[in-house]
Amino acid sequence: MKVVILAGGKGTRLQEETTLKPKPMVEIGGRPMLWHIMKIYAAAGFDEFVLALGYKGEIIKDYFLHYHEHRSSLTVRLRAGEVQLHDGPREDWTVHLLDTGEETLTGGRVRRAAQFIGPERFLLTYGDGVANIDLPALLAFHERQHALVTLTVVRPPARFGGVTLDGDRVACFEEKPQIGEGWINGGFFVIEPQVLDWIGGDATPFEFDTLPRLAAAGQLAAYRHEGFWQCMDTLRDVQLLEHLWAQGKAPWKVWPE
Repeated sequence: MKVVILAGGKGTRLQEETTLKPKPMVEIGGRPMLWHIMKIYAAAGFDEFVLALGYKGEIIKDYFLHYHEHRSSLTVRLRAGEVQLHDGPREDWTVHLLDTGEETLTGGRVRRAAQFIGPERFLLTYGDGVANIDLPALLAFHERQHALVTLTVVRPPARFGGVTLDGDRVACFEEKPQIGEGWINGGFFVIEPQVLDWIGGDATPFEFDTLPRLAAAGQLAAYRHEGFWQCMDTLRDVQLLEHLWAQGKAPWKVWPE
């Protein structure tokens, strides 16, 4: 099953980082957010990816074209024009780098990815969110629902510390807790190929057009993920993820060393 990752947005709320690079290439622990997301899927056995590129897509292309060179020790024989790689990571991934247009909306990017997917079920997520999601459990849930799409719903993380009071004393303090009520779209979709027929074209927003119509038709299921989930919308989000990674407490790191 192929994994489509929407990696073409401009990340306008994270301009401190995205002026020079696309949002999925913002680094956490010295690796792009995109790499972290792909590692989550690869840990569950999904190692073929379709990256739907748009804004500054050439930076993502360059990253994968030179992936091993950037992570390995090298010997360069200048006269012969030869490069020898000595060590470094050897990810067993197939990566399709698809130009979908800088102004194409999310539904249009999904539809354009069809050329690499074919008439089969596929996985889809955004290029700016990580989770310790149980992907086999998500797929098993989707199988039971018999819906065209299953999306993962999550508790939105709070922007401020949560305080429980006992009179004038703080009884409990928790920094950035999960909100106790409400669910939001957390990405990590399972999608049947028929859904591509529900997308009109490049100007179709997946979240504001396709998903509401699927919900109205009873074809949109929700998998509740109660574990860790975090998007990367602001510099504060980047700093939180960086802190968790640096402390060795990154819940989304579901792969072995």
